[in-house]
Parts: sequence; C-alpha cells; structure tokens
Amino acid sequence: MIFWIFIALVISQRLIELRIAKRNEKWILSQGGFEVGQGHYKYIVLIHILFFISLIVEVVYFGKELSALYPILFFFFALTQLGRVWALQSLGMFWNTKIMILPRSQVQAKGPYKFVKHPNYIIVALEFILIPYLFQAYVTAIIFSFLNLLVMAVRIPVEERALGVHEEYQEVGMLRSRVLPTIMKTLKKD
Repeated sequence: MIFWIFIALVISQRLIELRIAKRNEKWILSQGGFEVGQGHYKYIVLIHILFFISLIVEVVYFGKELSALYPILFFFFALTQLGRVWALQSLGMFWNTKIMILPRSQVQAKGPYKFVKHPNYIIVALEFILIPYLFQAYVTAIIFSFLNLLVMAVRIPVEERALGVHEEYQEVGMLRSRVLPTIMKTLKKD
C-alpha cells in the first residue's frame, strides 16, 4: 500500500511539472523564444515513463518491500524534492523540461543555479537511485541510472550550446560549472 501511495504522489508531481513546463513554454514562445534539442526530448520522456513501469513491475512482480533503510533513503529523497522545488522556483517562467531559449533575456543565475549549472539533472539522477532503493528495486536503479547518463551525455552539451546565445552565459556559465563559483571567480581575476 505504501508503494502505491508513494508512486501515485511522485507521478502526480511529474504531471503537475509537465503542466507548469507547458505553461512556461507557451510564455517563452510568446516572447520570441524557441525550442532546441527536440530530437532527444522524446527519449527523455520515454526513459521517465519506462522508469515507472520498470519500478512497478520489479516491486510488484518480484514482491519487493520497503527497504530497512527507508528512513535514511526517504530523508535524502525529501531533500531532492526540496532541491527540485528550489530549482523550479529559482527559474520561474524560464523553468522547463524542454530546452527553451529566450535570446534577449538574461541568464537566470539564482538559487541552486548560483552553484551548479544543472541542479535539476543532479536531482533526477539521485531520484533514479533513491526511489528504486526505497523499495529494493536495484535492477531498475542500475538500468535507469545508466540510461539517464546516456541521455544526459547528449542533452547537456546541446543545452550548453543553446545557452551560448547569451553573452553573459559564456562568462558566468564557465564559473557555474564548478561547485565553488566564488573561488573560481577569484582565481580568474588573478
């Protein structure tokens, strides 16, 4: 029962995020923005759908139960959700599941984006481990962590090139690739 409640909540969250992304996409397009990387986006969607199917099959078919480490795993999962909300709120109307570019806008460098370029991708990678581990679905964790790594190896370079249209991203972006931007900025000045 706990598994079904948990999965229903996570899937509901994803569906809400898709609605937010669609609303933001319409706004960006209305402001003269455009989408980049359409070719690989369908694979990201497919991986996320197959992740939930695999998780459900592994847990139900193989009779997996809640991990004995669930308090620790759930604590880390809750932290990822706080990070997800922080990333989403920090970008506001610029947040999207697609790569949406608004050329005349300023690059958003607030919230977790002050520290790393792609915090949401880190959160997703952690979720692909934490969610299956909560229910001892180790095969799902391994397979989808690997698939996510493959698709991010395509997506991140595409996004980096697309964000290169912003002059300030070329300057700030290199610093944000580090976890400690202040130290890197200081070193760059010397």
